[in-house]
Amino acid sequence: MTRNPITPAGYEALLRDLKHHKEVLRPQNVRAIEEARAHGDLSENAEYSSAKEAQSMIAAKISDLEGRVSSAEIIDVTKLPKKDGRVVFGVTVKLENKEGTQRTWRIVGETEADIANGLLSYQTPVAKALIGRSEGEEITIPAPGGTQKWEIIEVLYV
Repeated sequence: MTRNPITPAGYEALLRDLKHHKEVLRPQNVRAIEEARAHGDLSENAEYSSAKEAQSMIAAKISDLEGRVSSAEIIDVTKLPKKDGRVVFGVTVKLENKEGTQRTWRIVGETEADIANGLLSYQTPVAKALIGRSEGEEITIPAPGGTQKWEIIEVLYV
């Protein structure tokens, strides 16, 4: 089975989402099906059809979340033995370009990625350019408008 790296916070979020689907959404859906069934003829019952469709989507989501939880490889950078300023999965990286623009990214698992909040999937070209590099190094990042040069200002193991 393929292991998928994830931060401890990302793993906890997956578990919360799975619990919510199993303990809240699925029971609500069961009640909705029961109520729709009580209305009689199921062949022309739109509420019943809708509830059954929702049941299928909830079951698929639960299955997906269970797969993600079972294949998760939790990586906690705060527990890494050697903190030498090298970019690895889970670190927060501060970058600056020659114009003085700064960016801060945290390299996370695919399911945790959220660009708007500075969470960058380790699978992205930017993260791939960063991983293995160290503080003070200049890197070239591919971008739609051409390559960009950035300097790694700081690597935080938080």
